[in-house]
This record gives sequence, structure tokens and C-alpha cells, in this order.
Amino acid sequence: MSVAGFKKQIYKATQLMSEKVGGAEGTKLDEDFKDLERKADITSKAVVEVLNKTSEYIQPNPATRAKLSMLSTVSKIRGQVNSPGYPQAEGLLGECMTKYGHEIGESSNFGGALIDAGESMKRLAEVKDALDIDVKQNFIDPLQGIAEKDIKDIQFHLKKLEGRRLDYDYKKKRQGKIQDEEIRQALEKFHESKELAERSMYNLLETDVEQVSQLSSFVESLLQYHRQATQIMEELSDKLRERVNDAQSRPRQEYTPKPKPAFDFGEVEHSNGGYSSSASSPPASSSANTAQYQGPSFQRPSIKNRRREWTEEENVSLALNLKLLLLLLSLLHIFVAEKFMH
Repeated sequence: MSVAGFKKQIYKATQLMSEKVGGAEGTKLDEDFKDLERKADITSKAVVEVLNKTSEYIQPNPATRAKLSMLSTVSKIRGQVNSPGYPQAEGLLGECMTKYGHEIGESSNFGGALIDAGESMKRLAEVKDALDIDVKQNFIDPLQGIAEKDIKDIQFHLKKLEGRRLDYDYKKKRQGKIQDEEIRQALEKFHESKELAERSMYNLLETDVEQVSQLSSFVESLLQYHRQATQIMEELSDKLRERVNDAQSRPRQEYTPKPKPAFDFGEVEHSNGGYSSSASSPPASSSANTAQYQGPSFQRPSIKNRRREWTEEENVSLALNLKLLLLLLSLLHIFVAEKFMH
């Protein structure tokens, strides 16, 4: 910084301190300028706020937005044209429905319905991607241009105007100590900055026709999206209604339990260490010994061999015994009841 520039900074800081602390009055701007500044300030805030809220509306997840913004910046640095798109919630839901619909099977009414719904949701995601592109090109980018150029120009000129006003007021109050030519130059620079600030604010306010046109494009994009989404959902609704009617027209199949397998009372296996059906005979040393010694037989008749049919007399006897047992139980029940009553 040059010596002259450093001195100007000292002048402006001194004047600002005298106004804030000492209550000194600076040069007043006319009411037209203040009114223009107020309108430009409100318009600037509206542009920035609408821009942020539109981005949140199109891409609701803030973490994903931040990640995509970083990836987009990296892609620009690397010279890559394409950057990853926003993962639409409709697409994620559609993938989930389609996956489990195929796992359940198209032959199942529910599985087929899940596949239909999943495909429709994925179509919705594609329509939403198209909406994002249209809104970005026709609404967000123009607003971004206003925020990055027009609004920044206004802020720059207003800041420059304030600095030159402080410089002029400082020199004006020290008239006599500072040369008149220097004061005149400070006044000219002040008016120059005022004119530039007025022009930049005026240009912003006069572009309201373009801003309304951009807002209209945004609404048209939304309208187109909702029309396509409505058509997709109506088609899906018709498909699901047909499935419901088809399912209701089919006769209901009652559950029929399968017959229980009968237990085969075969020969008991000796895997648990039991005797086998026939034990091996001791080794025969001679025919004489075999004739004299008859070893113990370990043969065990199987359960199948021990089964026998009940005779008619045994069946009658069993029936009489059961009736007698029921009679005794009834008498015992009556006896106990009377006992508790007394």
C-alpha cells in the first residue's frame, strides 16, 4: 500500500470513529438514493433466500447436497463433464420394491404388484431428474448469476461509496489544513461512487421482467413434472386395481393339511448300544463240544413279531372296565362336591 493510500485509510478510520463514538454527522444521502438502496437490499435478500430454498426443495437432503457440491467441484477441476446426480427418494424406493418383488416371484399377486409399483417409482425418479435439470437451467442458474454479479456489484459500489464519503467528510472538516484541490477531488470521487451505486441498483430493479420470466419457467417445470407424475400414478393405480379385482374373483383356496406320516414299527435299530437281533455264536472248537454245550441264546424277538390282534372277548372286557372306571369317577366327583357344600 502506498503512503497516500495508507493516509486515506487513517482518514476514514478517524472519521468513522468520530461518528460512532463522538456523534459527528457525516454527509447525508438524498431520500431517493435511500429508497433505491432499500428496494435493492430487499430484492437482493429475496434472490439469495429464494435461491437457497429452491435448492432445498429440489434436493432436500443437506448432507447429499454438500457431497454432490464437493463432487461437482472436483469434477470441474479434473475437467470432467458429467457429475453424479442426486439420488432421488422415489428411485431408492422403486429399487427396494422391485428387488423384493422379484424375490417373492411374479407368480405371486403381491410380488407382481411390488414389481409394478417399483417400476413406476423408478419412472417417477427419472421425471424428478428431468425437473432438477430444468429448474437448474431456467431458474437456479439465472438467480445464481444475479447473486454472483449484480448483487456483488451493488455491494462493492456501496462499500466504495461509504469509504469515499468518510474520506470526503474527514477532509471537509479539516478545511484549511488540507488543500482545497484535495477536498474537491474527494468530493468528485464521492459523487462518482454514488452514481455507480445508483446505476447498479437501478439495473437490478429494472430486470424484474427477467426475474418474473425465470419464475414462470420454474412454475412451468413444476407443472410438467406433476402432470407426468400424475399420469404415472394413474397407470399404476389402474394396474393395482386390476390385480385386486382379479384376486377377489378367484375362489379362495382353503388350507388342507398334509397327512401325517405313519410310524413304521420296524426292527429296533441298535445304534444306541442295544442287543442285535442275533448274537454271534461262540467259536466252535469241535463238533463234540458243540453237541454238549448249548450257549445262551441272545435272540430278541422284534416288536413286529410281538404284535398280536385283540380277541373279541378282550375287547368286551376292556369296554366294561372303562365304563366301570367312568362310573367310579362320577361317584367320586359327586362325593367331593357334597363334601365342599357341607
